[in-house]
Amino acid sequence: MKSSNTTTDELLLYAVTDRAWLGNETLYEQVEKSLKGGVTFVQLREKKLDEESFLKEAIEIKELCKKYNVPFVINDNVDIAIKMDADGVHVGQSDMEAGDVRKKLGPDKIIGVSAQTVEQAILAEKHGADYLGVGAVFPTGSKDDAEDVPFETLKAICEAVSIPVIAIGGITKDNVKELAGSGICGIAVISAIFASKDIETATKELKVNTIKAVK
Repeated sequence: MKSSNTTTDELLLYAVTDRAWLGNETLYEQVEKSLKGGVTFVQLREKKLDEESFLKEAIEIKELCKKYNVPFVINDNVDIAIKMDADGVHVGQSDMEAGDVRKKLGPDKIIGVSAQTVEQAILAEKHGADYLGVGAVFPTGSKDDAEDVPFETLKAICEAVSIPVIAIGGITKDNVKELAGSGICGIAVISAIFASKDIETATKELKVNTIKAVK
């Protein structure tokens, strides 16, 4: 069993970007606030940007994450990740298989895979995933196609694999405590950070509650 390219500490509080709440700010500014608040991992998720803008933004945010010593991965777009030398990628079940991604990226990059079932989780680990994102653990408005994953399934996935598992979907500072005892090493959030009026404070509060839940 190869060792993972990321650690459980790095996966404690994983921020997934979203442009929905930018207002008068740039994504760069919002990500920096989240990093100041204690985010430990950043995924750049862009569904609508053209390639050139995406690449430029990815390079800038990668440098920002480097400044805070936080891993930076790209959602879905393996080619962009290779082009700008991201720390890795996160892929869904409908994207490329982890094994194919690993061939393109090489052995040292981080690969995260979304999983909803024990079977998907075991297969992703077998194909070289470094961590799993499992959800939606609570109802969420951020992803229309997200299917709910019950606590029992989340726990079963954590027990079935030896790579780190993070929970995603509808998680807030108030409900994160309900995930205690599942076996996760951290959480991934979108709106709990980026929809907040005060991103830095929201991140700090969420981190404190997450630490309690994953102990």
